[in-house]
Amino acid sequence: MDKHMGISILAAAVFMTAALSCTDGKEQTGVNEDERSITVQERVEIDHAGGLFSINVEANFDFQVESLSEWIEFDKIEGTKVWFMAQANEGTADRMGKVKFTDPASKYFYKETRVSQKGDKTPVEVTASLSLADKNATAQTKALYANLWDIASKGFMFGHHDDLWYGRYWYNQAGKSDTKAVCGDYPAVFSVDMGPIMDNRHNDAENAIRRRVIIEAYDRGEVITMCCHLNNPHTGGDSWDNSSNEVVRSILTEGHATRTKYLEWLDRCADFANNLKGSDGNLIPIIFRPYHEHTQTWSWWSSKCTTEEEFISFWRFTVEYLRDTKGVRNFIYAISPQMDEDYKGGAKDRLTFRWPGDEYVDFIGMDCYHYSWKQAFKSNLDAMSKLSLEKGKPCGVTETGPEGFDWTDYWTNHILESALNQRVSMIVMWRNKYVGSNEADRHFYSVYPGHPSENDFREMYDHPSTFFSKDLPDMYTMPEGYEVK
Repeated sequence: MDKHMGISILAAAVFMTAALSCTDGKEQTGVNEDERSITVQERVEIDHAGGLFSINVEANFDFQVESLSEWIEFDKIEGTKVWFMAQANEGTADRMGKVKFTDPASKYFYKETRVSQKGDKTPVEVTASLSLADKNATAQTKALYANLWDIASKGFMFGHHDDLWYGRYWYNQAGKSDTKAVCGDYPAVFSVDMGPIMDNRHNDAENAIRRRVIIEAYDRGEVITMCCHLNNPHTGGDSWDNSSNEVVRSILTEGHATRTKYLEWLDRCADFANNLKGSDGNLIPIIFRPYHEHTQTWSWWSSKCTTEEEFISFWRFTVEYLRDTKGVRNFIYAISPQMDEDYKGGAKDRLTFRWPGDEYVDFIGMDCYHYSWKQAFKSNLDAMSKLSLEKGKPCGVTETGPEGFDWTDYWTNHILESALNQRVSMIVMWRNKYVGSNEADRHFYSVYPGHPSENDFREMYDHPSTFFSKDLPDMYTMPEGYEVK
C-alpha cells in the first residue's frame, strides 16, 4: 500500500544507515558539514508487477533512507545504487510512492525520490458513474470530475489561494510559491479569483498574471478552482456591499439596466473560459464556484439580500447562461456555503441551504473559518463527506485557515488529523498576502519560509494521505472504471 492507498494508514518507515565510497575508494565518514554533498535520482518508474528496482545515489557521507510507502521496502546497496523491493500493484490505477534521503541528523540534506508504479491495465467494467450539469463538457473536464471523486478515496489534495503569483515576501516572480519554498513542491490545487476578470476591473494588469499562472498550474497537472468576489453591479460597491436587497432581483428582471450590465460580466467570464488553453491546446477545466458563502450576510448575493427563490433562480440563470447561451464547456459548478461553527445535527441543512438542485451543482464545497475550533472543522468535514456519498458528488474544503496563526502543530494536529477517515478531495487554504517588510500585517493563512509551523507542514507533506503537485495522477485523463455523463 503506497502513500495514497488509504487516508487512515500511516506509511511504515524503514531506516538504514549506509556509508558509500568515493571514486578513489576512500570511505568518507566524518566529512565536514560544509563539504557534504549528495545527489539523488528524483524519479523512478516501475511496472505494475513490482519487484526489485534501484535509485542512484552519490554521497560523500553516511546517509539515512526512509521509505514513506508500505509497498516499498529497502533491499540492499551496491556501489551507487540503493535497491528496493516493490510489491505488485494489483489495482487499475497508477500509484505514487516516496523514498527520502537525509543525513543521520536530518538537518543538512533532504532529498526525495518519487516512485511511480503503473496499475494493472486489464480492461475493467465501469464501477462508478457520475453526472455533470453540463452533459457536453470537454473530455478533460469529465476526466477531472472523475478524478476528484477517485482521489478522495485515497487522501486529499492540498491547495492554496493565489499561491503562484504572490506570497508573504514576494510578488509576481515566475515559478515561486510559498508552499514550494517550504516543502519543495507546489500545491495540488491552485485557487484564484474570477471576479476581477468579469466586472469593472477587467482591464487590470493583474488579470494577465492570473491567466499566466493558471496555465502554468494546468501544464504541471494541477487543479484550478475559481471563486468570484464580484463587485456590486447595482450600487457600484464591492462584494461586501450588502446595502441593497434589489441587486439579484434586478439581474433577474428582463430589461433592467443591472441585468444588462451583469450579462456583460458573464460574457467576459465566458470569453475567458472559452479561450483559456494549456500548452497542449486543450481548454483548461475550472472548478467554478460563484456566489460563495451565500449562507452568511456580507455579500450582495447573501442570505440578507436575497430570498431563497431569488438565490436559486440566480444560480440556475448563471449556469444556464454560461452553459447553454455562451457554450462554456470546461466548468465544474461548485457551491460553497460558509461553515464556521459546529452545527451538530444541523450541518447537512446548512450545507444544502438554498440548494439549486442536483442537476445544477457538481461539487460540494465549504468555506470553513473556524480558527482554533477544531471540533467545528471535524464535524463539518464529516457532514460534508457523508453528503458527498449520498449525492454522488465530490466535495472539498474550498477555503480555510486561521489568519495570522503561529501554532507549530497546525498542519498535523488540526488539518491532517481532522481529515483522516473523511472522504474529501481537497483542503484549500486562503491566501498569504504580499506584505513586503511590513511584519505588522499578518494577513496570511498558510505556511511560508520562516513560519514556526514549517517542520510540521513538511511532516504533513510526507504523510501518505496528502497530495501535492508531484503526487497527482493524470487528473485530465479518465481513470479506469469511471464514466461521467
